Amino acid sequence: MMTLPRYCQKPKAPPIKSQGIKTKLTPLILASVKWDGEGRWIEPFLGSGAVLFNIQPDKALISDTNRHVIEVYKMIQTGEMSSASLRQYLEREGEQLEARGEEHYYAVRERFNQLGSPFDFVFLNRASFNGVIRFNSKGRFNVPFCKKVNRFRLAYITKICNQVAWVAKILQDKDWIFLVQDWRETLASVLPEDFVYLDPPYIGRHTDYFNSWSDTEADELAEAIKELSCGFAYSMWKKNKYRENEHLIKHFSHYPCVIYHHYYHVGSTENLRNAMEEALIISPDFLAPNEKVHSEKELTQLSLL
Repeated sequence: MMTLPRYCQKPKAPPIKSQGIKTKLTPLILASVKWDGEGRWIEPFLGSGAVLFNIQPDKALISDTNRHVIEVYKMIQTGEMSSASLRQYLEREGEQLEARGEEHYYAVRERFNQLGSPFDFVFLNRASFNGVIRFNSKGRFNVPFCKKVNRFRLAYITKICNQVAWVAKILQDKDWIFLVQDWRETLASVLPEDFVYLDPPYIGRHTDYFNSWSDTEADELAEAIKELSCGFAYSMWKKNKYRENEHLIKHFSHYPCVIYHHYYHVGSTENLRNAMEEALIISPDFLAPNEKVHSEKELTQLSLL
């Protein structure tokens, strides 16, 4: 049986990249949460899946409103997408990209927006500008090309395929359910023995990841998780050099909070890619005993970079 806290010295990255990916922060999350592992690990906002695949719970309920992310992992789970089949696809499409340049990228993007192939989604995720996942109001992927026609060199393809093989191996003996649904539906099924990890869209930052994300919905989520019958951990940015997140002060000022610094890589220019002070809010009875509760007046800087 898996119990937390656990320690992960070398977290691995999953095959899908996303804004605010938590790969390097997984060791801190693992070390900060106390949970006996009796129930299910529940994630209503899967994103890239970095935390899930490094924590590797025995039972999990995973959801996201972005069906394309869920479909990639469901296809890996069923074997419809394997390391071998993805390699064949990426080698073929990579050759076309090198020969035709951005014309081929936009052809794949249009094909994906019409047919929604998970293979095309992986291609776009790795060949789009800065690895951004973004959809417009009509649900169409609209991120421009990264301008690297030789993006899919053999070493890079091998790296992605190895990530798929790693995920496939994890999924072999796990009782995990992947669903495309709203966070409200996912939280409605929570049981007292479960544990919920939440990494929702960051308020005021890249809220067009797949659906619009308003302050009102963020407030609704905050109130909902405080009423859960089980433990939870909630990731959210706390402050940067420009401003502080009033949402955390409004909803979680009296909750245990582990603070850490993280470099924010998403931005069109280097001066927009700033250090971010992030918070992991933990329900009171689930903070690991070796972790200190940091007050607003005394913040210990924990850096994993």
